[in-house]
Amino acid sequence: MRTRTIAAFAAALAATVAALPLLAQEPKSTSDGIAEYRKMLEDGNPAELFEAKGEELWKTARGPKNVSLEKCDLGLGPGVVKGAWVQLPRYFPDTKKVQDLESRLLSCMQTLQGFDAAEIAKTPFDKGEQASVTALAAWVSSMSRGMKMALPQKHPEEKRFYELGKRAFFYRGGPMDFACASCHGEDGKRIRLQDLPNLTKNPGDGIGFAAWPAYRVSSGELWGMQRRLNDCFRQQRFPYPGFASDVTVALGVYMGVNAKGAESIAPALKR
Repeated sequence: MRTRTIAAFAAALAATVAALPLLAQEPKSTSDGIAEYRKMLEDGNPAELFEAKGEELWKTARGPKNVSLEKCDLGLGPGVVKGAWVQLPRYFPDTKKVQDLESRLLSCMQTLQGFDAAEIAKTPFDKGEQASVTALAAWVSSMSRGMKMALPQKHPEEKRFYELGKRAFFYRGGPMDFACASCHGEDGKRIRLQDLPNLTKNPGDGIGFAAWPAYRVSSGELWGMQRRLNDCFRQQRFPYPGFASDVTVALGVYMGVNAKGAESIAPALKR
């Protein structure tokens, strides 16, 4: 009996010793759990459906002029898509404006295909040709996946828009006295279970500006950066900004320049 008791004790002790490394590990954080959840869903990211639609829209003759977008200049020359996303927003000589991806797509749809850009800009998100712009943005951004953010800052207007975006980012107002910086101006902030990246500096690969457009699991929709910013204004209780307005493009310049060197994973997967 005594021999069996000693053997059982020894076995229990051995099991405890073997488990010590596991017990010594720090508990998994909420952010780690969310990251694992996203990783599991990556292979089946519904954004791929929007990418396929965007590629088809790019290559299909459409609009009043029945022309494709294959000669659209996204900043690297007519028809060059690969690498364009990670260098937007930027200044375009033909429009004499700093444009982000979505506003540039609008210009091409009007100039090449004959669509009314102002009418599309007024169309609600996910409706009509607005849905086409979102799908196009998904495909174009996917063609730069894995590349580093490298927004140009050579033209005076690009520099001016960076400063304008910085002012808009820190501007507090509205009934909640909020600014973009209220949520994204410091390290270590969180809302509910969501970590909030500090966008006043490079937040790292695939975070912040380098992750949008993105598929929102909670709404079952793909959101471009314009829609994402629109929702930020809603949460600040500000009036909605105009689609592709200077302030939204300037905010894109500010965040994009700050993200220099970060790897793009757009279109990403979000909660």
